[in-house]
This record gives sequence, C-alpha cells and structure tokens, in this order.
Amino acid sequence: MSDIATDTAVAAYTVALCDFPELPSRERSAAEGRYARVLERQLGGPEGVAGTLAAVQRLQDGDEVPEGTDAMATVNRWARAAVAARTAGMQGLGESEGAYFDVRIG
Repeated sequence: MSDIATDTAVAAYTVALCDFPELPSRERSAAEGRYARVLERQLGGPEGVAGTLAAVQRLQDGDEVPEGTDAMATVNRWARAAVAARTAGMQGLGESEGAYFDVRIG
C-alpha cells in the first residue's frame, strides 16, 4: 500500500492494489505510485484527491454537500480521474480479473 504524503508529512490518502496476489511487491508499489500520480494530476494534488474522494463519499452516503458544490460534476470528475489512473496503474501488468485500486482518505 502506498501512502501519499502532503507537505505536513501526514498521509492525505492511501492507494492499494487489491486482488492481484501474484504481483511482486516492487511492481505493486510501482503500480500504486502510477495510479496516485495520475489521480493527483487530474484532481489537483494530494489535497485535491482527498477532498474529491471525501465529497464523493458524502454524496454516496446521502449526506449534504457544501453549498455551491455541483454533485454530478464532482462524481464525474472522480470517475474520469479514476479511469485514467487505473489505465496508468495497470500499464504493463496485464489484466487480473477482479483487480482494483482501493483509495482511502488518511
């Protein structure tokens, strides 16, 4: 699992490649790093990743989102970033049925 650190050295979020047991740890770490880099490019750094994921999770839980937040745009932005990140993360690994990247805040 890769911890992605902010300037304060506190992990803003973590990325873990799951259900790909045959993958050596070095390749797993590299894949998680590629995934994280693309997410950050798409969403504006570690804080953008954590903030967007938190907003999507609030929407999924049925919680209220801050005023002025376009819920559909937030979900679409996350979805596009996650697809691009998965493509980068899986690059060169081949497909493993059921493999996925798990992203968690902090």
